Amino acid sequence: MDPQEQIRQVYAASAARLVAQAYAMTGDYAEAQDVVQEAFVRALARPGQLRQVDNPEAWLRTVALNVARSRFRRRSLLHRIARSGRLHPAEQSTPGLSPDHVALVAALQKLPRPARETVVLHHLADLPVTEVAVAMGCSVEAVKTRLVRARRALAGHLAETEPGGPVHTLVEREARHA
Repeated sequence: MDPQEQIRQVYAASAARLVAQAYAMTGDYAEAQDVVQEAFVRALARPGQLRQVDNPEAWLRTVALNVARSRFRRRSLLHRIARSGRLHPAEQSTPGLSPDHVALVAALQKLPRPARETVVLHHLADLPVTEVAVAMGCSVEAVKTRLVRARRALAGHLAETEPGGPVHTLVEREARHA
């Protein structure tokens, strides 16, 4: 049997049970869905390993449990650090959900993934073009090309928003500097 077909069958037969079990362990339904999804992702990454086990559902349950434990430990560590005072929330840097912000995010979602990631890394994460190229695994020229095309596309997507608003001003300013 094809490994992906086996995973499909195991998913159909056991995903709901695994989520219910993970929910009982974590007490958080969304977290339960996430850990079970991560278990299936790991099975898809190594389909041969799932074929070698006698009980694929038990293997997936163990993986999901281990993922849940790891995530719990990371969350606990973050909470301990936050309570200790070593982690200070950056309230000023948290963007609000202004209409312009919502419009920008909606327009970004219309871009192809590589262009969207390039724009976010350069303009929102404030990385220089060279660092964006390293993060994206492409050339500096490719990053520049993606930025130019993305700015044009964003300007078109944002044409329905209020002219002269902050989002338009950002796109127009960046287009002039391209």
